[in-house]
Amino acid sequence: MKRGKKYVEAAKLIDRTTLYDKAEAIELVKKAAVAKFDETIEAHIRTGCDGRHADQQIRGAVVLPHGTGKKVRILVFAKDAKAEEAKAAGADYVGGDELIPKIQNENWFEFDVVVATPDMMGVVGRLGRVLGPKGLMPNPKAGTVTMDVTKAINDIKAGKIEYRLDKTNIIHVPLGKASFTEEQLADNFQTLIDAIMKAKPAAVKGQYLKSVTLTSTMGPGVKLNPMKLV
Repeated sequence: MKRGKKYVEAAKLIDRTTLYDKAEAIELVKKAAVAKFDETIEAHIRTGCDGRHADQQIRGAVVLPHGTGKKVRILVFAKDAKAEEAKAAGADYVGGDELIPKIQNENWFEFDVVVATPDMMGVVGRLGRVLGPKGLMPNPKAGTVTMDVTKAINDIKAGKIEYRLDKTNIIHVPLGKASFTEEQLADNFQTLIDAIMKAKPAAVKGQYLKSVTLTSTMGPGVKLNPMKLV
């Protein structure tokens, strides 16, 4: 794969064979974010879990102290008083059955997070095939299936992110923007790592954090020493 000149220059800052500590990694990933837009800084965490086993699944959510720097569009499935509550709390879209054909047939995905009240999960379940693969299905563990729609919306707007294992047992999450200070990114990163350590399944044997890499949207990856994070 041919890389652009900026990427090649940025990659020179980073020693691929070194496992950096947290502060160094954050400093380097910020320096390597040289695109013309405000790049997203992401964490990619390879775990020792085997997601094929139900007792080694990881899924949850955490509110990053400084948010992600991204405006999140929220769709809420609710009716009657709960629908009014969702609108008052600042949801971008609120609805019920009428949204099913719009999403299924018109391929409408102008939202980043889906929240639903428990009584609407029968409706939302019909969208499982389209929402599931996109990671948009509401889930009680992530706090997105709840009667307290105000709290759910406030948490998401404050910087709540969801983390879960992908098929290769890696967790991919945004940590913030390249314009954030190193301290803000460090706070967000530590909050995330603490949550993932707490979520460690009892069934996992051996090394839990296999590798941790920070990267910006267009920049090279910076590897951290996972043993120093535990």
